[in-house]
Amino acid sequence: MPVLALLSAVFVVGVEQTLQWKYGASGIIGMLLLTIGLKAKNPAISSVGAVVLALLVAGPAL
Repeated sequence: MPVLALLSAVFVVGVEQTLQWKYGASGIIGMLLLTIGLKAKNPAISSVGAVVLALLVAGPAL
């Protein structure tokens, strides 16, 4: 079990660092809102976070 928790933590930190490097503070805020919304089972907050991330990813195409 500790190995699974360690791998999960490494993955999360890697995703956060990639978002910070590529999308800046907006990416971290979007990821934070999405994570908080999912953990709190609040669809409004998770939807806002998902929209922020989608706009950041699709921004160059628009």
